[in-house]
Amino acid sequence: MSIADTVENAVATPEREQPYEALGLKADEYAKIREILGRRPTSGELAMYSVMWSEHCSYKSSKIYLRQFGQKVSPAMKKNLMVGMGENAGVVDVGEGWAVTFKVESHNHPSYIEPFQGAATGVGGIVRDIISMGARPVAVMDQLRFGALEHPDTARVVHGVTSGISFYGNCLGLPNIGGETYFDSVYQGNPLVNALSVGVLRHEDLHLANARGVGNKVVLFGARTGGDGIGGASILASDTFSAGGPTKRPAVQVGDPFAEKVLIECCLELYRGSLVEGIQDLGAAGISCATSELASNGDGGMFIELDKVLLRDPSLTAEEILMSESQERMMAIVEPSKLEGFLAVTAKWDVETSVLGEVTDTGRLVINWHGEEIVNVEPRTVAVDGPVYERPVAYPSWIDELQASSASVLPRATSGDELRSEFLRLIGSANMASKEWITNQYDRYVLGNTALSFPDDGGMVRVDEESGLGFALASDANGRYCQLDPYRGAQLALAEAYRNVAVTGATPVAVSDCLNFGSPENPEVMWQFSQAVEGLADGCLELEIPVTGGNVSFYNQTGSQPIHPTPVVAVLGVIDDVARRVPSGWQDEGSNLYLLGTTRSELDGSAWAGVIHDHLGGRPPQVSLPAEAALASLLQAGAIEGLIDSAHDLSDGGLAQTLAESVLRFGIGARVWLDEIVERDGVSVSDALFSESTARVLVAVPREDDVKFKGLCAGRDIPVLRIGVTDAESGTLEVQGQFEVPLAELSRTHRAALPEQFGPVVGG
Repeated sequence: MSIADTVENAVATPEREQPYEALGLKADEYAKIREILGRRPTSGELAMYSVMWSEHCSYKSSKIYLRQFGQKVSPAMKKNLMVGMGENAGVVDVGEGWAVTFKVESHNHPSYIEPFQGAATGVGGIVRDIISMGARPVAVMDQLRFGALEHPDTARVVHGVTSGISFYGNCLGLPNIGGETYFDSVYQGNPLVNALSVGVLRHEDLHLANARGVGNKVVLFGARTGGDGIGGASILASDTFSAGGPTKRPAVQVGDPFAEKVLIECCLELYRGSLVEGIQDLGAAGISCATSELASNGDGGMFIELDKVLLRDPSLTAEEILMSESQERMMAIVEPSKLEGFLAVTAKWDVETSVLGEVTDTGRLVINWHGEEIVNVEPRTVAVDGPVYERPVAYPSWIDELQASSASVLPRATSGDELRSEFLRLIGSANMASKEWITNQYDRYVLGNTALSFPDDGGMVRVDEESGLGFALASDANGRYCQLDPYRGAQLALAEAYRNVAVTGATPVAVSDCLNFGSPENPEVMWQFSQAVEGLADGCLELEIPVTGGNVSFYNQTGSQPIHPTPVVAVLGVIDDVARRVPSGWQDEGSNLYLLGTTRSELDGSAWAGVIHDHLGGRPPQVSLPAEAALASLLQAGAIEGLIDSAHDLSDGGLAQTLAESVLRFGIGARVWLDEIVERDGVSVSDALFSESTARVLVAVPREDDVKFKGLCAGRDIPVLRIGVTDAESGTLEVQGQFEVPLAELSRTHRAALPEQFGPVVGG
């Protein structure tokens, strides 16, 4: 048994020096803790405050900006929102008594240190957030950013991250239905691994994280607690707090998806039996977080006997147990009369369980260790009322020069041969190439309810087998745009995710976000962050879809060089019947191809500028959210009336990328002409092919529905041009008057980049 620092000892030794700086606390934060307690903290209290007041848990640098998501709301945004920000995940009413809960979070730094376990436990952690709402997890997605494709360290991170995601998700039996993968040298030392999970539940099964009911039991169940995941708190081991224990612990958690799968089924049975009053998953900050948050959200008091925690490493100190982020653990609040039933369910599933304490009316979180009091705090001071910073904000000294360097001066292709060459270079480049090497490692169809997945623009899952009710999901980000203009860049990410949901035939209804930025101590980074949050909040208000929750990840930088600001935006949509889903590629001969929306000469920050000219500068494309909303409404109406065979948004890579992906989706060629785009919109042929103007979609319409579809567009005032026809027999993509590419060559080019760099296609 390790000897813990007690409250009595803390009162008696006020002069004792404590390693608060090594735990990430500032001098003024440590002084504030002493002021709150009226004494120095015990080592256990210091452990709790250090992790709960960290940037990751407290949002101390971002709170003042994130409040906009709750302030900029309209009545329409609240209509279907059952649970918003502040809980483990947002919950949206999708009709017929069903609800969907979803959230996206980061696991960036652990995934660089130990890519496999970092990514795997990122999936496990976000899935437990979904379980804690009372839902059955039904799908996952991931947003990945790696360093330069050819860098020698990129392969290590890519192999580890993708195999970690596939291992954990596949073992859980959850389909991976979408996401993005990008390569850029700015992420070399700071890959972004953002994991999303989504679950479904009946309205009456909703559970919240709170500890109410004096005398109710506090129960920890799931995997045993180990020394993994303590990370920066490893200094709390023997060399500081006790005399005999180990001095180093693993910084990255170790996941066991099979234990989590059992935990999912165990939780769902507990919910069905109404055996749980409140529940919280143990993720970041472990028991420190679960106890303080549950107590803060409930009656305000809790008593815990920490030595009752089941351990897989008996050498752990009390402080390490408080901070351990061991995976596959949950904490429940259980009425005494239901405890026997609760324990019967956990025993049935062979899930280890320990009763740690009970809810009290003291207003204090009290934690004992072998009969000695080591924590006595007001829980809100730990979990809710942490520091709030108004960090210095400075307009970047370099941004005016960057924005002045427009892609408009870059040379355009002047012949069909040049256009063909640029087209193939673009669609074969690292970011535009097929990601099958990654996605083929994921099971997309397990559970049998996946309606759309890779390589469609959005994922779709059936919720109800009888009615066909379902949801669609898409997540997007563009760090290049945000580097040029973070306000507009955040809105472009929102617009793209919104559009990618709309093209499936679903109606966008809610947002979750993961905001990835450099150090908040850099005033220029804080300017980027403030602009991105404002842009996203303003955009959601204009589209009237609420932000239901999310995550902020700071300190993504190498030395003093931050990553590009990368706000990932996930949009959830609802569809009445997944049988009306719309794929992103055409399957029939002779359908007419219509371009919806207006093309402008907008190549700043584009894939074309980056791939062909290694250029980043200017201002990103304009955003018209009313145009996006009108386009989404049209697409939904077209899907309901059965007028659209396929729909693919235009974003990165413009029309060129959309055409390549659409013909390769089912191997059906097309003849396309650009003259009408050039004539109507006043752009060059190169612009028509590579521009990334927004609010544009390419749709395939059966010939017999031509008149009706054009009437639908006219009635809604949506710009529409017929620019081609599908051609099953030719086996080519022909851009008339410019160039022709056989589909076999197109496929080889599009699929080559990742296998050439990382080895053969897995599962391909």
